[in-house]
Amino acid sequence: MAQAKGRKIAIGLIGSLLLTFAGLLPLRAAERLEVQLDGMVIPVLIDELLDWGRNGGSSRSEFSTWLTLLDTESRVDLLELFDAPLLTHQSMGRQMLRSWAGHQLLEALSNLLRVDDDSSEVVLFNTLEKLLNNQPAVSTLDLLEALPSESVRLDLDALLQVASRWRRQLQQQQQLALALGSLPATSAPALVGVSDKQIHRALPELISLSVTHRNKPLPLEVWHPSGDGPLRPSLVVLMPGLGGSKDHFRWLALSLSKKGWPVVVLEHPGSDAQAVQALLRGRRQPPGAEVLPERLADLHAVLRAYKDSQFAFPGQKLVLIGHSLGALTALLAVGDNPEPGLHSRCRKALDDLPLTNLSRLLQCQLVDVQIPMQQSIPELEAIVALNSFGSLLWPRHGALDLQVPVLFTGGTLDLITPPLSEQLDLLLATQPHLASRVVIVEGASHFSPVRVDVQKEKKTSDDLFKLGTELVGVQPLNVQSLLAVEIKTFLEQVEAGEVLKGSMHKQVGDLRLHRLDRAAVERLRNAQ
Repeated sequence: MAQAKGRKIAIGLIGSLLLTFAGLLPLRAAERLEVQLDGMVIPVLIDELLDWGRNGGSSRSEFSTWLTLLDTESRVDLLELFDAPLLTHQSMGRQMLRSWAGHQLLEALSNLLRVDDDSSEVVLFNTLEKLLNNQPAVSTLDLLEALPSESVRLDLDALLQVASRWRRQLQQQQQLALALGSLPATSAPALVGVSDKQIHRALPELISLSVTHRNKPLPLEVWHPSGDGPLRPSLVVLMPGLGGSKDHFRWLALSLSKKGWPVVVLEHPGSDAQAVQALLRGRRQPPGAEVLPERLADLHAVLRAYKDSQFAFPGQKLVLIGHSLGALTALLAVGDNPEPGLHSRCRKALDDLPLTNLSRLLQCQLVDVQIPMQQSIPELEAIVALNSFGSLLWPRHGALDLQVPVLFTGGTLDLITPPLSEQLDLLLATQPHLASRVVIVEGASHFSPVRVDVQKEKKTSDDLFKLGTELVGVQPLNVQSLLAVEIKTFLEQVEAGEVLKGSMHKQVGDLRLHRLDRAAVERLRNAQ
């Protein structure tokens, strides 16, 4: 079940990227296709392939006869790939394809589908554009039917290799989920998280911070401690991920402020929710790893303001919390630039089309991004990295030289930053610290920590993160409640100078949460 859901997620994610440039070629559609299969080149009528794909693999054509050479699993893979929607949103897709990540994916895909020898990408772009002018969605079969070329070759052998690697990646993640699911868990009572009513009633202070690296002030949301407990000695700085908004993480800011932590939530213009809305309207290209220098400058501007007492908080320590790209910002901020050899690691990673770890596209974009030299942050007490990534940046054990404890969190349904290769490997990449840990929630996804209207009720929403259950994961509001408790527990232990005393596994309602120490992470990785 998890594997099938994972395939749907991956198809949806990759499908959102596959749109087109511009320009049309007034050529006729191809009638014949050369299919490379099992070392042979088989001439096939396009109509035969379409008949096979659109009838669920049931056909009496010559093409169908050749496909009997494949095992059942491979035929199912092909049907899913042929039926996958390549295009679903015209304006967004045009801009996505102009991005670094979109180009990498299309370049790889054009190697599978060769059109007129050297012009594959151009022809693909133009054909997709023409199709979108006439229909709301385009599948692989639609593309094959419309390709305006006399010479089209489909490398089915290579396509099957991609599908096989994709399947193995998903199986590895499923093995992790099964391994976690087999661990005995202690039942715990259901948690009551912050309600939407509490979030909407909360009144954080809105600050416009003047900065030298932007034309406009940096918008901040400041949450003053509001609970009955003691005032904490650390300021929490929270950074949303790519396309994220302050609103998406109010649940966490409110949870922490009620327990005595002052919280500052950043808005990163140019890579926030407004930037993605502009993308959807076709007004700009999608933000990627190129925004990291500006995000780092945003963070350091906030830290300078804190040192200069521009915030009315007496504490002198600092906690960084980030989601996805926000987590990477936190890791880079301490001065740990990527390990040498990123270019060669990325060449290998991108050859495999990382459909089940889309963060690798962002990681590899850093080959072309100059990260300014960062200074250490003496006030830093801890880092909380939600759905973090960086396995290509710091591939060795101990390569990430952090002098503070780190909490990594992830979910078993995350195909953007999968926990096996990202959160687990990132913990091992850090210098050993007795308080560091990984928290994995079964059924949680990359977007489980993102609080949006569509999660609250069964209704439509204008939120840009209008995500279906396959992307949001299982019970996102309950996942947020679990994460809030784990983050508060971690920060309290760090504050008290306590160490992590072994792993913990608990069942809360229908959710299972695993708090893993370094030894447990080592065992899980060695078992793969």
